[in-house]
Amino acid sequence: MAVELYCSGAIATMAKSRSQLKILLVQIRDDEVTRLEEFDEFVRFSQLKPEQIAVLDVFKTPDFDPACVDAYDALFVGGSSDASVTQPEIYPFIKPTERLLLYCLQESLPVFASCYGFQAAVEALGGKVILDQDNMEMGTYPIWLTDAAKDDLLFHDVPDGFWAISGHKERALSMPKEATLLAYSDRCPYHAFKIQGKPFYGFQFHPEVDAPDLVARITRYQTRYLKDADHLNEVLRDLQDTTMSNQLITKFVDRVLLG
Repeated sequence: MAVELYCSGAIATMAKSRSQLKILLVQIRDDEVTRLEEFDEFVRFSQLKPEQIAVLDVFKTPDFDPACVDAYDALFVGGSSDASVTQPEIYPFIKPTERLLLYCLQESLPVFASCYGFQAAVEALGGKVILDQDNMEMGTYPIWLTDAAKDDLLFHDVPDGFWAISGHKERALSMPKEATLLAYSDRCPYHAFKIQGKPFYGFQFHPEVDAPDLVARITRYQTRYLKDADHLNEVLRDLQDTTMSNQLITKFVDRVLLG
């Protein structure tokens, strides 16, 4: 039987070694290139092997039982190219994804949710997400820490003002009551949260994306994300190293899943 260790409000399961971990990655990507790219990013920064991460592609399987996660040690949820949590009438997988996140919370199954995953978690847990085109973030941004981050399992050794990749038009307007805010940016008041007493983390920024990844993706999607070529050049000119952000996935595996 697994032994649960409670450290700074997080639950770490000591039943398995690193090589035995199995992760379910929910992907909200409707093109193969970006889907494979994102998978590689989670593999790379979790420092797990590709065969340890199974994929649930919600465009291929929009309706699924939350109990599908029972065979895994944690749930990762990635970003989306276009799908918005504010449009459940268009995207039939939004509500099943929210039910999956609630199920994980109920079962204390560790969750690492970035960008779309962050927004889906906010909505599922009673917060509110809105479209805020005027404050869109696309590029690398300094992320500021709250006082609560000083005692957090993942953030206590992260410097204030660390750089991270962020790309979103939607943002949280309000947070779930159970959530503790850990980070924010100058444009976005809610960038990372933790559910107290649960191994459940959400990140509006992209811990799984580094600067070279962003260059490839934003160049490919520039007509979908950016105003013009000048905007692309501005983003590329201002890119920063995001090592501290990318380390959060490894820390999640090491500190939450393995203790």
